[in-house]
Amino acid sequence: MIKVCFVCHGNICRSPMAEFVLKDIVKKQGIADKFFIASAATSTEEIGNPVHRGTANILARHDISVKGKTAVQITKSDYDKYDFIIIMDSFNLRNLMRIIGSDPDGKVSFLLDYANRPGESIADPWYTGDFQETYLDVCQGCNGFVNYLRENGLV
Repeated sequence: MIKVCFVCHGNICRSPMAEFVLKDIVKKQGIADKFFIASAATSTEEIGNPVHRGTANILARHDISVKGKTAVQITKSDYDKYDFIIIMDSFNLRNLMRIIGSDPDGKVSFLLDYANRPGESIADPWYTGDFQETYLDVCQGCNGFVNYLRENGLV
């Protein structure tokens, strides 16, 4: 089982978008049983809150439900739980490292690294208001991630 956790600042916009987009991709490809996919925040600001309506709305337009998802914070022990911890921007990286300490196993990566856009950030629609742009970037990253797993014989 491949265990993936997407991480952003509040776990209400980008990371749950990536969580549910990847769940949708692997379900449609018939490989969902090979995955455990989740998302979390580096901050405590939104803990317990539902997915932002902008994220929920854009995913609903693509028949992807986020029902029941509420924001949670990543913990130091999550480092051992997941095979991949995929972040959205360098701000998330700094905050994540404060929580987990270090990345000795090389589990942490940027989502757009898998889209051949290394080091690029996924814009936070909380600030930009552009959930469509974020959705397109997330889809590109998630599809690239699945391709990466296939190319490396992991699925």
